[in-house]
Amino acid sequence: MPELPEVETTRRGIAPALLGRRVIDVVIRDRRLRWPIAAHLEESLRQQVVRRVERRAKYILIGFDAGTLILHLGMSGSLRILDADTTPKGHDHWDIVLDSGKVLRFHDPRRFGSAHWTDTDPAAHPLLAKLAPEPLSESFDSDYLHRTTRRRAVAIKQFIMNSRVVVGVGNIYASEALFRAGISPRKPAGRLTRAQAGALTRAIKEVLAAAIDIGGTTLRDYVNADGIPGYFRQQLFVYERKGKACRVCKGPVKQFLQGQRSTYWCSTCQK
Repeated sequence: MPELPEVETTRRGIAPALLGRRVIDVVIRDRRLRWPIAAHLEESLRQQVVRRVERRAKYILIGFDAGTLILHLGMSGSLRILDADTTPKGHDHWDIVLDSGKVLRFHDPRRFGSAHWTDTDPAAHPLLAKLAPEPLSESFDSDYLHRTTRRRAVAIKQFIMNSRVVVGVGNIYASEALFRAGISPRKPAGRLTRAQAGALTRAIKEVLAAAIDIGGTTLRDYVNADGIPGYFRQQLFVYERKGKACRVCKGPVKQFLQGQRSTYWCSTCQK
């Protein structure tokens, strides 16, 4: 599933082609996504001018004068800017046709992505209303993390992957941030010291920012708005490196299941 860096990379890729452009048509080839696309979406978007292209957690928000289009890439979705006469491929589910002669095209083989229209404050939408702070924001700091972990017995990796604690820290980046911070993924959240909370918030920000800078991580399906895979995989310290030498201590990277997800760690570097 595309995580926060992949979604932010996509947002940055599509924004220049969208801002200030008028929607002249909407072509929906298949409404059967995670939630069926509303019947009124085409009418709501036509002749609207794009004013904002933002991100909240793993959602892309395209703002117009009349409302906001809330998009989620699901497990295998991607957004591309293409020439309007580009022939659609299988799993190209919808196009937003712009007055520039370009289209914003959504491709999603597994159809777990979604598109929602709201004419009210998007922050109040049910998908966004209960989301926690952004990990790259000032509100996500060591004091916040230390305070929210008190009396929590859940393992720290699962804790930071909870979108009601902090948004957008998915499985890849949780494993990588914990390695950078030198913290075992099994450590109970409530036993995190203030120093460890500081190290972990810094590590989360650093690993996400580094991934955004080089276009995210491609493990299987993800490509950015130009159709290019992300290259952060080449800089991963532990994720999907089971049995390989730790890049720091040269001991073997280990793997175990945690909350039905694979966790990768170095038992020497992480305590």
